[in-house]
Amino acid sequence: MANTANPVDENSDEHRRERRQRVLKGGTIITGIQNSEISCTLRNQHEGGAELKVAPDARVPDRFLLYVSVDGVAYRSEVRWRRNDRIGVKFTGTEPKPKLHCG
Repeated sequence: MANTANPVDENSDEHRRERRQRVLKGGTIITGIQNSEISCTLRNQHEGGAELKVAPDARVPDRFLLYVSVDGVAYRSEVRWRRNDRIGVKFTGTEPKPKLHCG
């Protein structure tokens, strides 16, 4: 019988860190505002999200498309947290490479 008194939270930081893979990938945040682009670096990534490093003065919206050229995929992303020049995002789906993206 399973112990239900202390269930493991699937989204806890401890659990999530065990499955994160450190990466160093270039990415592009594509906003809905005239398809403007913000360069970023993926610092770690897992199936459900990633940690991004952006310029400290970058204005990143709460929802955007994150294009990662080495993956050939655009991830629909939602911001989960912000700390200085780091942003944690949750992936909510994928799309093919955006047609207007020049990279």
